[in-house]
Amino acid sequence: MFDLDKLLIDVFDPQPGELVAVVVDEPTDAVPDTDMWRDRRDMADEWRRAFVALGEKRGFEVRPLVSYPATGANNADLPAKGTMDGADVDLAEVLGESSLVVAMTEFSATAPLAHLADEHDDFRAASMPGVERRMEASALAADYAGVAARCKAIADALEGAQLVDVLFSTGHRCWFDLRQRTAEMDDGYLPRGKKGDPIINLPSGETFIVPYEGEIFGLPSWTAGTIPVVEGEEMVLFHVVANCIQVVEGDGPVAERYAAFFNDDPARSNIAEVAFGVNDMAEVTGCVLEDEKAGFHWAFGRSDHLGGVVGVDDFSEPGNVVHQDIVYAAGNPIQVERADIVHPDGRRVTVIEDGDYKL
Repeated sequence: MFDLDKLLIDVFDPQPGELVAVVVDEPTDAVPDTDMWRDRRDMADEWRRAFVALGEKRGFEVRPLVSYPATGANNADLPAKGTMDGADVDLAEVLGESSLVVAMTEFSATAPLAHLADEHDDFRAASMPGVERRMEASALAADYAGVAARCKAIADALEGAQLVDVLFSTGHRCWFDLRQRTAEMDDGYLPRGKKGDPIINLPSGETFIVPYEGEIFGLPSWTAGTIPVVEGEEMVLFHVVANCIQVVEGDGPVAERYAAFFNDDPARSNIAEVAFGVNDMAEVTGCVLEDEKAGFHWAFGRSDHLGGVVGVDDFSEPGNVVHQDIVYAAGNPIQVERADIVHPDGRRVTVIEDGDYKL
């Protein structure tokens, strides 16, 4: 049985004197409502009331539900104004003054929350874009002590490595450059004062790293290869050179759409993340928030919120900002046949073999 109080304590361990904000985004004329989005806002209200009850026991305060008009894009900057208790508020001020923010939104707010964390010492946040009530019986119900142990095993293997060598079930292969980067863990543990990244996704369960993006003069990125992507019945191939998608190969409408998408704004073609999802309760249903916790994935677009260098200013306009994950977990049309972490001395640590985790 899912125990919300236990989850809030295990993940956040709220302390006396804290100020908690639960946040939602609201539909607009440009971004119409859906039944699932409406239910997510109801779910956010339930979580806020659970925080209130816990706060009465532990001595912390919970704000009224905070909302803002949906940005329409994942990881775009947040609007200046939001609403709280029926009144307009300065959104950055309200969130920044909170010690814990839980964002149960339609569009990911992970990147702007990460920038708020850079500006405020006593700030941490769980970003939950696309969260669904059914996850309370799947990935949200995981044993997060076990999740954290698996995350750490992979993070330890990535320490000092220079490449991740990935062979896909289609036979295509890509090498991701890990030089100049440090792996991070989204392990479902976010108490006040936690060392390391103060932003997690929830449901949690991945170890991730941003590939080196070639920002050092005279040191190009080694990220290169061919990445297969399936949408519907169509498979397209992303040909990668120097950490950027240079060519989209395919004959159908999906390939045409991706080629135009990357051509319209080259910053979108940046390889922004490579990650291993290790939440054994995560189910693959098409919701990226949970899918990515079930297995290997990578992302294109914005990376600065994860430790990279590509941010909003690198896109031709703020509306073009994107950070999009592509997942290869069991249940997805393409799997990862093998993934090896390669160290400078040639030592290889196999993380995935024959589609299964070995760490």
